[in-house]
Amino acid sequence: MCGIVGVIGARPAAPILLEALRRLEYRGYDSAGIATLVNGHIDRRRAEGKLGNLAASLDHLAMAGSIGIGHTRWATHGAPTESNAHPHGTTRVSLVHNGIIENHAELRAELEAEGQEFSTETDTETVAQLVDLNLKRGMAPIEAAGAALRRLEGAYALAMIFAGHPELIIGAQHGAPLAIGFGEDEMFVGSDALALAPLTRRIAYLRDGDWTVVDRKGAQFFDIDGNQVEREIKLTRLTGAAIGKGNFRHFMEKELHEHPAVIGDTLHQMINPGSRAVALPDLGIDFRKVSRITMSACGSAFYAGLVGRWWFEAIARIPTDGDVASEFRYRTPPMPAGGLGLLVSQSGETADTLAALRYMREQGQQVLSILNVPESTMARESDAVLETVAGPEIGVASTKAFTAQLSVLACLALAAGRATGAISAEQEAAMTAALLEVPSRAAEILENESALDAIAHRVAKARDVLFLGRGNCFPIAMEGALKLKEISYIHAEGYAAGEMKHGPIALIDPAVPVIAIAPSGPLFEKTASNLQEAAARGGQVIVFSDAAGAAKLKGIAVETVILPAVDPFVAPILYAIPVQMLAYQVAVLKGTDVDQPRNLAKSVTVE
Repeated sequence: MCGIVGVIGARPAAPILLEALRRLEYRGYDSAGIATLVNGHIDRRRAEGKLGNLAASLDHLAMAGSIGIGHTRWATHGAPTESNAHPHGTTRVSLVHNGIIENHAELRAELEAEGQEFSTETDTETVAQLVDLNLKRGMAPIEAAGAALRRLEGAYALAMIFAGHPELIIGAQHGAPLAIGFGEDEMFVGSDALALAPLTRRIAYLRDGDWTVVDRKGAQFFDIDGNQVEREIKLTRLTGAAIGKGNFRHFMEKELHEHPAVIGDTLHQMINPGSRAVALPDLGIDFRKVSRITMSACGSAFYAGLVGRWWFEAIARIPTDGDVASEFRYRTPPMPAGGLGLLVSQSGETADTLAALRYMREQGQQVLSILNVPESTMARESDAVLETVAGPEIGVASTKAFTAQLSVLACLALAAGRATGAISAEQEAAMTAALLEVPSRAAEILENESALDAIAHRVAKARDVLFLGRGNCFPIAMEGALKLKEISYIHAEGYAAGEMKHGPIALIDPAVPVIAIAPSGPLFEKTASNLQEAAARGGQVIVFSDAAGAAKLKGIAVETVILPAVDPFVAPILYAIPVQMLAYQVAVLKGTDVDQPRNLAKSVTVE
């Protein structure tokens, strides 16, 4: 969730650091800062709030130095204040940290007993004070850092600079990602390749437990036992032009309008349009022998996985479980021989999902991950990866990555169904054809986004909103509720339509919009009956359906959005788009920070 950058070179470091931090804003943060070495001394500048505050401070008084580190902080230990902002340190060392030091209280007590004076509430300062004490005792920087790292418990990515050492950055990774960028007579450190994309495409990734010694000429890598190791330098596909907003007001708006292209790109890498058959890369998975699929993810990715669960059971006839990763990792369920672990993540760095992956491996499961970042930690630790091809997603609230995940899961379910013999070649061809229609139908929705205007004004006035769906569209109701909560700060809940009368119906009154995800199909009449119950109790029924469904609900709906008619199999992909668009329009009406909603981070890399 926090962002880390570092640079050693001949150019002034501060402007490079500030620009790299801008590229990490998508992760979410509440303070920021940078530190450089000036004539061998550490100079530090920090600011509460957005990067504009830090930039204003630098405009007022520039920072010199050609080596430095920077950070965007999302508060965990200690309030989001300037004093708690990173970098932390002393006159001898300054560092930035992503993660949580679990034994910080124990270390702090020990360090205070040794005379170290703390100035913040953060767990991060414990690391700086520990390194500082080692330096006081006569250790050289590399020795001091190594001794400190051996004392730490928890998850962390760290980057450190040292007074009097203008050619040295020390980095470390344990449970949180860190990348090293290789330039021409300059080197870079970053939380991910996106931060470094304008600076270099040559990236090496640390493995868990690694630490690195970086100077202008290159980097040395060491494993958890202190043995020098080699880490492959790869060319990232990201470029510096990948994250512009173009003519859109917000990144989220831009990314909403990328749905058709992203869905199309994702499908075209997995479907042979001539044969209308799914053609996945060789995953090394024999679905005929898969005894059970266990899916785990967080947030919107989990809802995508729930749609996938429906597809795997309905199409491939493979028993499938789904669990949020933050619960799964502690529930420690028994897992069957021959099982497949399926993880879904945009970043590939989500701490809970990564922990779920590692538990699955311990349980002898084959592991397949669906990811948007093929260079991520989860990608490196999985047996197989399917890429979503969504490109960088900067808005904190996931949009295009969600429909790309659904597209991959749909193709995977068809491939599994064909492998198990649960569907015929003709059925696969029909469902594949339905998938290939989705990009153009998605474009039609975006061309008619003004159809949401009246609904957005109605919802913006609400305090509570209910989203209802059935079958494979129930998770889309949950996705719609999550998006509305995330960016408009309106309380919303997504329910299975049939569960409404088991409790949520008590909430319904004329002030509560009830938004139904109700495409025509086998379950439509059941959903219509539930909506009749809501309307009878004064609920403002708002319907997302196709023309046939809208006509049947005309008498009870106060607002209707008519969507293109599609096969019920692909309806979740298509219906995700207008519920996300509605959340966006409501947030704009309410004037919230759409791209960086309060308290949220794009990539949650700590528990």
